[in-house]
Amino acid sequence: MTLQPYHLYIERIDPSKNMARFYALSIEPNLFGETSLVRSWGRIGRRGQQKIHVFDSEAKAVDLLLTLLRRKRSRGYLPLQ
Repeated sequence: MTLQPYHLYIERIDPSKNMARFYALSIEPNLFGETSLVRSWGRIGRRGQQKIHVFDSEAKAVDLLLTLLRRKRSRGYLPLQ
C-alpha cells in the first residue's frame, strides 16, 4: 500500500522549435493492493498518452520514478513555476 503520495509534473518549452511538452508521474495504489506508477506525456493542451507500470512494492515504483525524472531533467524538462 502506498503510504506517501507522489505526484510530479514537468514541462519542456522551446518556442524556437515549436515545442511545448509535458510529462507527469504519479504513484498510486490499484484495486489489487499493488503499487502503480502512472506516466502521462504529450503536448501541452492536448490529452497525450499514458502508460501504467505495476509493482509489488512502493520502493520499486519510486526507483523507476527517480530514473525517469533524471532522464527527463537531462533532456531539459523543468518543474512548473
